[in-house]
Amino acid sequence: MYSWLWRHIPFKQWQLKTLVSAVLALGVGALLWYQVFPAVEPILPFDDVQVETNDPGADTTIESPAPAAPASAPAAATTKSPAPQVVLPS
Repeated sequence: MYSWLWRHIPFKQWQLKTLVSAVLALGVGALLWYQVFPAVEPILPFDDVQVETNDPGADTTIESPAPAAPASAPAAATTKSPAPQVVLPS
Protein backbone atom coordinates (compact mmCIF):
# COMPACT_ATOMS: atom_id res chain seq x y z
CA MET A 1 0.00 0.00 0.00
CA TYR A 2 2.79 2.43 0.89
CA SER A 3 4.65 1.70 -2.33
CA TRP A 4 1.46 2.23 -4.32
CA LEU A 5 0.94 5.56 -2.56
CA TRP A 6 4.59 6.55 -3.10
CA ARG A 7 4.35 5.80 -6.85
CA HIS A 8 1.13 7.78 -7.26
CA ILE A 9 2.23 11.01 -5.58
CA PRO A 10 2.63 13.39 -8.54
CA PHE A 11 6.08 14.79 -7.65
CA LYS A 12 9.47 13.49 -8.85
CA GLN A 13 11.64 14.71 -5.98
CA TRP A 14 11.71 12.48 -2.91
CA GLN A 15 11.63 15.49 -0.56
CA LEU A 16 8.29 16.64 -1.95
CA LYS A 17 6.94 13.09 -1.90
CA THR A 18 7.97 12.79 1.75
CA LEU A 19 6.29 16.10 2.57
CA VAL A 20 3.07 15.07 0.81
CA SER A 21 3.16 11.68 2.58
CA ALA A 22 3.54 13.39 5.97
CA VAL A 23 0.68 15.78 5.22
CA LEU A 24 -1.51 12.85 4.16
CA ALA A 25 -0.65 10.91 7.32
CA LEU A 26 -1.43 13.93 9.50
CA GLY A 27 -4.70 14.46 7.63
CA VAL A 28 -5.76 10.84 8.18
CA GLY A 29 -4.78 11.09 11.84
CA ALA A 30 -6.76 14.30 12.31
CA LEU A 31 -9.78 12.79 10.55
CA LEU A 32 -9.68 9.79 12.86
CA TRP A 33 -9.05 11.87 16.00
CA TYR A 34 -11.73 14.52 15.43
CA GLN A 35 -14.42 12.71 13.42
CA VAL A 36 -14.27 8.91 13.62
CA PHE A 37 -13.23 8.32 17.24
CA PRO A 38 -15.83 10.72 18.73
CA ALA A 39 -18.52 9.14 16.54
CA VAL A 40 -17.81 5.58 17.70
CA GLU A 41 -16.97 6.38 21.35
CA PRO A 42 -20.56 5.99 22.64
CA ILE A 43 -20.75 2.40 21.41
CA LEU A 44 -17.36 1.30 22.79
CA PRO A 45 -17.31 -0.31 26.25
CA PHE A 46 -14.76 1.97 27.95
CA ASP A 47 -16.92 2.45 31.07
CA ASP A 48 -18.06 -1.18 31.30
CA VAL A 49 -15.24 -2.49 33.47
CA GLN A 50 -15.63 -5.93 35.03
CA VAL A 51 -13.02 -7.88 36.94
CA GLU A 52 -13.59 -11.60 37.03
CA THR A 53 -11.55 -14.58 38.14
CA ASN A 54 -11.65 -18.13 36.92
CA ASP A 55 -9.99 -19.44 40.09
CA PRO A 56 -12.56 -21.74 41.81
CA GLY A 57 -10.75 -21.36 45.13
CA ALA A 58 -10.80 -17.59 45.13
CA ASP A 59 -12.92 -15.87 47.74
CA THR A 60 -15.29 -13.66 45.78
CA THR A 61 -17.10 -12.16 48.76
CA ILE A 62 -15.85 -9.04 50.42
CA GLU A 63 -16.93 -8.61 54.00
CA SER A 64 -17.02 -5.21 55.58
CA PRO A 65 -15.44 -4.89 59.00
CA ALA A 66 -17.69 -4.96 62.04
CA PRO A 67 -18.77 -1.52 63.22
CA ALA A 68 -16.57 -0.14 65.95
CA ALA A 69 -17.93 0.15 69.46
CA PRO A 70 -18.79 3.72 70.42
CA ALA A 71 -16.00 5.47 72.24
CA SER A 72 -16.49 6.49 75.80
CA ALA A 73 -17.50 10.07 76.49
CA PRO A 74 -14.58 12.48 76.31
CA ALA A 75 -13.25 13.87 79.55
CA ALA A 76 -14.78 17.12 80.73
CA ALA A 77 -11.38 18.83 80.68
CA THR A 78 -11.12 18.66 76.89
CA THR A 79 -13.21 21.23 75.06
CA LYS A 80 -11.83 20.46 71.66
CA SER A 81 -14.57 20.28 69.02
CA PRO A 82 -14.42 17.56 66.38
CA ALA A 83 -13.02 18.44 62.98
CA PRO A 84 -15.68 19.27 60.39
CA GLN A 85 -16.38 16.52 57.92
CA VAL A 86 -15.88 17.34 54.28
CA VAL A 87 -18.38 15.77 51.92
CA LEU A 88 -17.23 15.57 48.32
CA PRO A 89 -19.78 15.36 45.52
CA SER A 90 -19.91 12.02 43.82
